[in-house]
Amino acid sequence: MIDRKTTEIANDYVIRVLDSPAEVAAGTWNALLFSQPQATPFMRHEYLDALHASGCATADTGWTPKFFLLERQGELAAACVLYLKTHSRGEYVFDWAWANAYAQHGLAYYPKALCAVPFTPVPGARLLARSQADRAHLASAMLDWCKYQQLSGLHALFASDDDLAAFETSGLLLRHTVQFHWHNTTPAYVGFEAFMAQLTPEKRKKIRQERRKVADAGIRFRVREGRQIGAADWDFFYQCYENTYLEHGNAPYLNRDFFSRMARTMPEDWLLFVAERNGQAIAASLLAINTSCAGERAAYGRYWGALERVDCLHFEACYYQPLVWCIANGYQRFEGGAQGEHKLARALLPVTTTSAHWLAQPQFLAAVDRYLSAERAGIETYVEDLRQHSPFKSARGD
Repeated sequence: MIDRKTTEIANDYVIRVLDSPAEVAAGTWNALLFSQPQATPFMRHEYLDALHASGCATADTGWTPKFFLLERQGELAAACVLYLKTHSRGEYVFDWAWANAYAQHGLAYYPKALCAVPFTPVPGARLLARSQADRAHLASAMLDWCKYQQLSGLHALFASDDDLAAFETSGLLLRHTVQFHWHNTTPAYVGFEAFMAQLTPEKRKKIRQERRKVADAGIRFRVREGRQIGAADWDFFYQCYENTYLEHGNAPYLNRDFFSRMARTMPEDWLLFVAERNGQAIAASLLAINTSCAGERAAYGRYWGALERVDCLHFEACYYQPLVWCIANGYQRFEGGAQGEHKLARALLPVTTTSAHWLAQPQFLAAVDRYLSAERAGIETYVEDLRQHSPFKSARGD
């Protein structure tokens, strides 16, 4: 069996389990990541290392990392990161009811194993592999390790299609959730007004009204990309981000040290919008952009904060300004993050995302299987209903 920092030789490969991203060669990990068709910057070694080194995702915060490496003849053929979780916060695929059911039956739900990026509900590759066979070997090895460690379950969140196929082969159950993404057209929009022209009159009017409220309040935006984002910009962004969390009664998941590491190690993957009034900065939104990953150019709406309230400023900073930028810079997709039906009215359409789950307790696994079957039918109906309310004229036959 696979244990801490030991190896298991199976067929022609070796599995190693390491405790820290510092033990994994960054260049080798990133090279494997960048070869994946659904790579995102959130699986870069620098991102995962920053989460750990800053103290945001460590054993002390309920995220104990385990890095699984599948090596063949000394070369990395597949890899993933797994976290031992002592809670279900920061995941965005909710299993609180499952944990409560375990507790009511006198069973321990935590620790559980989680294959995901902490605090980041962005779909993408989780099992980094050079072949589907190696991906399946890695999924199987993770499951064996979880059984050996007597964990309550294994959960893989927002995984790619290839990952899901590998997990399903190992017996994990699939669960669907809904996000809202914006897609550029083919051919691409020539400008924001060309995009607006594709919307129904009532949605177009609503967006213009919201944008006018922000403009009439005297708000203007300053945009900084990559290395243009200076230390003072990062400081101001974090002030806004932290303030907004604290206003809702919670401390932010990510600390200032994490963002300092982002500025140093992967500055090219960030895009900052700063809202100003009379030359005074009052709000900011921070997006990730996949400049380091191949494939479709995508932007990811991630973090936001404000020092004062202005009507509709959140929509302008987090949706409209990013869409203007995506169209101007030829980006094909903008992901608005988890949940939020309000995004539909702003031209972000429903997209089904999928996670995979295994529970060690057979009766609970069977019960969850029945639950997911019913939930899946409900999700399909929900998505179809959302599509009937598309903001685009062509979707309604106008």
